[in-house]
Amino acid sequence: MAVDARVTARRGFRALAPLRDFLRTESAGGVVLVAATVAALVWANTPWKAAYHAIWSTDLHLSLGRYSFGMDLHHWVNDGLMTLFFFVVGLEIKREATSGHLATRRTLVMPMLAALGGMAVPAVIYLSIAGGEAARGWGVPMATDIALAVGLLSLMARRVPPSARAFLLGLAVVDDIGAIVVIAIFYSKGFTLGWFLLACAAVAATVVMRTVGVHRVVAFVPLGLLAWFGLHEAGVHPTMAGVVMGLLTPAMVAPERGLVDVEQLAAEPHVAPDRSVSVLEWLEHVLHPWSSFVIVPLFAFANAGLEVSTDSLRDALGSVVAWGVFCGLVVGKPLGVMLFTLVGARVGAGELPEGTSRRTLLGVGHAAGIGFTVALFISELAFTAEQQRNDAKLAILLASVASALLSVAVIRWSPSRRGHQSGDAATSTAHST
Repeated sequence: MAVDARVTARRGFRALAPLRDFLRTESAGGVVLVAATVAALVWANTPWKAAYHAIWSTDLHLSLGRYSFGMDLHHWVNDGLMTLFFFVVGLEIKREATSGHLATRRTLVMPMLAALGGMAVPAVIYLSIAGGEAARGWGVPMATDIALAVGLLSLMARRVPPSARAFLLGLAVVDDIGAIVVIAIFYSKGFTLGWFLLACAAVAATVVMRTVGVHRVVAFVPLGLLAWFGLHEAGVHPTMAGVVMGLLTPAMVAPERGLVDVEQLAAEPHVAPDRSVSVLEWLEHVLHPWSSFVIVPLFAFANAGLEVSTDSLRDALGSVVAWGVFCGLVVGKPLGVMLFTLVGARVGAGELPEGTSRRTLLGVGHAAGIGFTVALFISELAFTAEQQRNDAKLAILLASVASALLSVAVIRWSPSRRGHQSGDAATSTAHST
């Protein structure tokens, strides 16, 4: 009986619903993320604020013989732990590209256009405002925080069609790809070829091991660490190692014996007839909660501790960096998403999400303006001057709150609230689960 119970539990674990599992974790993780941000802001504005900054300035060194490698705790979080976050992002991109919302042309085109508009327009707005003083910050307002954006729309599930939520998820995934490319190309520094070749060798070894049939996750951990170290020493931001390893994770099902190619399955893409779970799906299921509930909140706790005062607000109001970031997120994001999506639909490049009106699409665009996690991350890389970095972070916080409120206002006070049967309400009622 005990054996039967274990088998039943195991089968229950195998019967994962990846997207539902992902969205549930993102929504709940958004709550923890907000709590960590508030805690950091409160602590940084108390008489004990020196202790807050002292913690993240603490050096932590690792020694191996005569070699020692170390960073302060702040960089261990940003460069080290955030690599696991980007590894999960890589897994998410791989899943969506193989069996999710980016797997076919029909589902890929419109989120891609929306994401491109949501990246290009904010960057242009930022450069038009702050390009003369701090042009390197153009990448900050390009980002969308999946956890907070998806969590916000989940709170309005009755008014947002499932197709619109899926559209936002696809948009955010393409946005993540864009942010990864921007970080890798524009925010790396001091490039050293030798160390970069070491990282490439680790990646090549990963590909070879996959080719010869090695699929035990633990075998790839040393190679991931070697790739991270090589990129760090090469001057390329080391979190890119997490993205690459995530993209190389096989979308293969690994039953008790042998491997099954997921693409050959005629039924559910990631589930074999015996309900086995793919390596990619299993890793995302295990690591995503750690990313959402530990790493991202810890990152926010380490980076959101701004001193908010009359002076800091006055400085931000007079800062072109703050205005560039704020306008890029609050105005540029929804404008870019709407403009590129509607033009794409007009020229026949794709179709709008089923049951989604222009007003709902505008609400989704405002939700995409919640930049936060990745925006904070890029601000750490883009600005060397502490004042500019603080102005950007304060603008990110205010813009994320403003975007969330605007998204709620646009969607909640749509015509359906006054009793009209709009396409949004009808589709939401028909498809809500």
